[in-house]
Amino acid sequence: MSNTSSQPRKGRAFARFFAHEASGGLILAAAAVLALIASNSAWHDLYQSFIRTTGTLDIGGVLVLTKPLLVWVNDLWMAVFFFLVGLEIKREFVEGELASRRQALLPAAAALGGMVVPAVIYALINLGDAHALRGWAIPAATDIAFAIGIVMLLGSRVPTSLKVFLTAVAIIDDLGAIVVIALFYTDNLSPGMLAAAVGAGLLLLAMNRAGVRRVDVYLLLGLVMWVCVLKSGIHATLAGVVTALAIPLRHADGRPLAGPLEHGLHPWVAFLVLPLFAFANAGVSLQGMSLGSLLDPVPLGIAAGLVVGKTIGVFGASWLMIRSGLASPPGGANTRQFIGVCVLCGIGFTMSLFIGGLAFDGLGPDFEIRLKLGVLFGSLVAGLLGTLILWRRA
Repeated sequence: MSNTSSQPRKGRAFARFFAHEASGGLILAAAAVLALIASNSAWHDLYQSFIRTTGTLDIGGVLVLTKPLLVWVNDLWMAVFFFLVGLEIKREFVEGELASRRQALLPAAAALGGMVVPAVIYALINLGDAHALRGWAIPAATDIAFAIGIVMLLGSRVPTSLKVFLTAVAIIDDLGAIVVIALFYTDNLSPGMLAAAVGAGLLLLAMNRAGVRRVDVYLLLGLVMWVCVLKSGIHATLAGVVTALAIPLRHADGRPLAGPLEHGLHPWVAFLVLPLFAFANAGVSLQGMSLGSLLDPVPLGIAAGLVVGKTIGVFGASWLMIRSGLASPPGGANTRQFIGVCVLCGIGFTMSLFIGGLAFDGLGPDFEIRLKLGVLFGSLVAGLLGTLILWRRA
């Protein structure tokens, strides 16, 4: 009886998830286009003034943080996004589509291949430039909102099994990106604040072990941890992931605890957090640029990594897993459809811009422009090419 009732609930959960991602992807695209228009029109100065608007967080005079809007978006608002990602990762691995080892093997291998191959391609193109090589992880990310948005707009042209596969790959990809950020894009560590952040993380784990079911207590301690991580030198968004992973999935009586929080947060992230991030980060002036600008090693490495590297990495790793018998192919899908979804994994956008901002931090506006040019072009080509491949019905 419980299995029968759980299936409709899971179906409704996926329906809500896909609905948010589909419409959220459209708004995300609109925000990016608006940023490009604003950066290349008479509104350029107004746009720059907007993203540099200073805001202050004052908690009783004990904590005062003053930063421009762009930093607030990338450090605080994106921590909310990573908090949601953490909830999704935990749900999928504990009781979702990735709970079974055999179910998780195919998307896990695909995600790993989709991170390694683009990184290698970028590194090969940028050999000899130590500064540019810092961006090796930029094309390794997949933007779940854009990718899912496209497959949902394609409707029945994409089998449900491939939608679930793409979602799983993107979620594991986000987990990989979190690990990459923690290991490779952390500078100038403050031992004291790092110790305080670790202490807050251990306290969150202890609360979970003790059976604490008060979400507000987790969120309050998570905010404290966010401040400590922000001051420690590690990127503050990681606090969102740790907090999410500590929250129990269910109450002691079996009622869902993290699920309602995830569902309530999804529209805010899809329709506000990510579009604002896109608007604040996608603005790049195209003045003086030509198609030749795309041949610069940085944008070329990013675009080639996203379009070529992601396709080869995701499809190649999946093919090896299926041929070896370690995993089963997604049901009801043909090779063309599978390749089309692999191409869509090359839509990096949000995560690529985010990692690029960390990689090229302090290297000046020239690297920022090349980053945005490569991410926007590569993501656009991957999106259009994947759509064309999937457009023709099976």
